[in-house]
Parts: sequence; C-alpha cells; structure tokens
Amino acid sequence: MNLQEIDDLIRQAANKATKETNDEPEPGLTQDVVWPVDVKIGKGLEGAIATTTRIGYVNGAKGWLVYRGYNCFDLAEKSNFEETTYLLLFGKLPTTSELRNFKQKLVRYRSVPRKVFEVLKMVITPKTHPMSALETAVSVLGNLDEQANDTSAAGETEIAVKLIAQLATLAGAAARLHQGKSPLAPDPELSHAGNFLYMVTGKQPDEFSERIMDIALILHADHGMNASTFTTMVVNSSLSDMYSSVVAGIASLKGPLHGGANERVLYDLEEIGSAANVKTWFEKARETKRKVMGFGHRVYKAYDPRARIFGPIARLMAEKNPAIGGLYETAAELEKVVCGELGAEKKIFPNVDFYSGIIYKALGIETAMFTPIFAVSRIAGWTARALEYLADNRLFRPRAVYIGPIKAEYVPIEKR
Repeated sequence: MNLQEIDDLIRQAANKATKETNDEPEPGLTQDVVWPVDVKIGKGLEGAIATTTRIGYVNGAKGWLVYRGYNCFDLAEKSNFEETTYLLLFGKLPTTSELRNFKQKLVRYRSVPRKVFEVLKMVITPKTHPMSALETAVSVLGNLDEQANDTSAAGETEIAVKLIAQLATLAGAAARLHQGKSPLAPDPELSHAGNFLYMVTGKQPDEFSERIMDIALILHADHGMNASTFTTMVVNSSLSDMYSSVVAGIASLKGPLHGGANERVLYDLEEIGSAANVKTWFEKARETKRKVMGFGHRVYKAYDPRARIFGPIARLMAEKNPAIGGLYETAAELEKVVCGELGAEKKIFPNVDFYSGIIYKALGIETAMFTPIFAVSRIAGWTARALEYLADNRLFRPRAVYIGPIKAEYVPIEKR
C-alpha cells in the first residue's frame, strides 16, 4: 500500500461530492447576525442559534464540512492533525516555523503525571469503558495543575494545547490498561497520529497506518454545534476551568447517539455475520423499529463527506487485509440495501460512524477504543470553540416551557 492511493481516493471522493450536490442550494446562515434572532426551534434546541463562529461550518444539503473556510477533502489530502488543530485554535494555517514550534509544544506536553496513571490503574477493569476512564483522568489532571483555574484567554489557550497533547496519552494508557497491559511512554520522534497509534497498539506504525489515523483525526476534529461541543461550551461559559469543560465534553460524546455510535455499528456488522444475511437482518430491524446505527444524521441530508472518504479507505484496507474483508463486504451490502430503500426518499445515507470502525479494527484497535479516538480528535474543536466563545462570553441560559400544575395545594404527610 502506498500513500498516493489514499490521496487519489480522497480526490475522487471530493469530485463525486461536488458532482452529486452541485444542484443543491448554496449555504445559508453564513452572515453575521443582529441579536436577538427570531428562529424556529425544535425539541432539543434543534434550530436554535446560540452564537456566531468562524471555526467550522456544516451544510447538510450540499454535504459540506468546512474548517475556517477550508473543506475537509483538502485538509484530509494535504494537511495533518497538528496543522489542522493550529488552524482551528488560531484562525489561520501556520507558517513553517509556527507549525514546527506548535508540534514541539505538543510533544513536550505529551507526558502525564504518574499519579494520573495510578488512578487509571485503580479504576480500569475489563468492564470499564475507556471513555469513563478518560473522564476520570482529565479530572485528575485538572486537580494536579496549579494553573487550572486561570480562566484568562492566555491561560485557557495554554491548557487547551496541553490537553490536546495529553488526551492522546491518556487514551493510549486506557487502551493498554483495558487489555491488562502497562501503558507506554510517548515517542517524541512520532507525529501526533503516529504516537497515538503506537501508544494504543504497542507497535511502531508504518507510514500507511499513520496516515490513515492522521486522516481520521482531521475528519473528527470539529463538526458544528454538536452535543459534545455544545456541552463543553456551556460548562466553559460559566467560567469553569477548561479541564472541567473537557470532562463534560467527553461525557457527552460517550453516548451511543453521539460518539458511541461507531462501536454500535461494528457490533451490528458482527451480528449480521455476512453480506448474505444483510437483507433478512435489515427487514427484521425495520419490522421491530430497531435503529440501524451508522445511517442518517441530524444535519446531513446528503452523503456525509467524512463517510465519502472513510468508505473508499475501508475498501482499500479490506482489499489488503483479508481479516476485515468480510466486515467490509457486509457493510457495503448494508449500505446498498439501506440507501436503496431509504436514500432517495428520506435522504438517509451512511454517516461518519459507518465505516470508521472497520478502519480502526484494521489498524489493530479494539472496539471499546473507537469513541476515545473520536475524543482525541474532537478535543481540538471543543477547545477552539470554547476559546472563541470566551472572547465575548455570555452564560448559556435557555428556558424550558413549564407544563406542570401551578397552584397545587400542600397536603400534610399524615393525610396523604
């Protein structure tokens, strides 16, 4: 396998996306607003506008994912996670010296205090979900950092960079401990993606595997006002510390309706067993109103651009790795069946979670670690948006419509 194959697949995916969505409307909601804003709001704050941002933009009709004006296809092909993170945090692509210094800072911050590992060893068992362990570990980090409560812009930014580096180390440690193995020390000679893959698997990654992980981290780095990003921003808007805000983001991401969906996809594919069983399994799922994980999205009504990239990469890896060939064939057949019945009518297509798990499994990563990978990447978006909002901070305070009784009469306990 060579890196050129990957770049070719990404360009093909970009061309296909452009061709298929060329007739879709141009994006709305891209101009500055004058507060207050009148909008139609659905349950769960659907449609609500909480703030403005320059960090990232998602257009569901056209299948666009944009970071600071750069589309995800270009970044996946030409950038790397460190450069993309710099872009999200600081608003521009770095110069050569800026990127070098930023990478060096990330490497310096990779080390984690020994006490954090001691706590992880106490809380992780074979049944502990690594995301729960990450919540605990980041909380411990915050307790050990004397600068944790510095909520100035400079202080929060430095902690954000520190956490972006350290979350990868923590996730690697959680992966090893979950398997009954000892954590590995970070390798300063490796890139962020390469080092993370090394700490999770215990093997020095080849350039192909490192590149795949780098692309995965880029594609997961930011995605609009999603649940975990909103959670992080809400906590940070109270001027709580960045560690607490990130703990909240991790907790939100853990849920199966958010980051945890990629695990559920793989479990479904393993349950189906083979491509020959797909149609029967799907028909039964529809009869029992079972949610088919990895399809549909609250925002996208076109094919998820991240899935456009992950799908061909999963196919390429399956061609080279017979161990996951059956899983990919099952997934491809399930996509064909689901999209054949629901794609045109209900605009339901694969989302980012559908093929990513197959890729991670091919890289030698256990299923329980799929969502932590998401966190290791999305922390870039969490912290970038929290910092952006902090510059013109206002405490989030939505309302709920009260539908209970108004004038209930208190009855003494002996008369109830």
